[in-house]
Amino acid sequence: MNKELEECIKKYCVESHKELNNYLLGKSKDTLISIINDLLTMYINDKNSSTIREFLTVTLAGYTHQSEKIGYNGFKQEVPGKIVHCEVKPKNISTHEWEKYRNKERKSRPALLDGGGNFTDYTRLRLEKDYEANPNMLISGFIDGKLIYILEFPFRTKEFYENLLKKIEKWENKLKGSRTTKGQFLRSADFNYKDYISSKDLKVVYLLNKSELEKYKSYISSKFYEFLCEKAR
Repeated sequence: MNKELEECIKKYCVESHKELNNYLLGKSKDTLISIINDLLTMYINDKNSSTIREFLTVTLAGYTHQSEKIGYNGFKQEVPGKIVHCEVKPKNISTHEWEKYRNKERKSRPALLDGGGNFTDYTRLRLEKDYEANPNMLISGFIDGKLIYILEFPFRTKEFYENLLKKIEKWENKLKGSRTTKGQFLRSADFNYKDYISSKDLKVVYLLNKSELEKYKSYISSKFYEFLCEKAR
């Protein structure tokens, strides 16, 4: 974080907005550009928050973003009286973590983009609710904050739903014999491109062209990369 951005954050939090505005008005155009670039880079690569990646995915797919924690991430009205919801699963890969791994500064191998995502704190009740509502899934992939793809398909996609169901059933079997299951949930129900790639309803909302995509080949799983190349222009 550069010093100018650091100072802006401090002023925003501990001083008045008028004082912050006066501080910014005294800065050059180049300094303001630098502050905004640093802020966006920091925000979009934040490991603890996917808000901006979620917002971008929803809006580029033509939905209105819903920022509330409870409920789906966005909605749109395709025909009068019918609201379509969407559930977003954005994933961001850090090339810096890969550099650390290659330099043996990190032991575990970082993840690659594989068209995947996960549902945290999942339960059968939540699965049934999602099946009934059938929101459109929006799966997006980023590398260092750069958007690579957005894929869309219905939650009720057969292979996708069955994958989640199997994970719930396996988790429930592990719980058998426990004194209570109240408040229990599956920490993570994950999926990848194999769970929806054959869907006839799969749509490519956004995808880099082939020449741009090739630059990021090292950070995308091989089979998924082949699929993206087939779809890219």
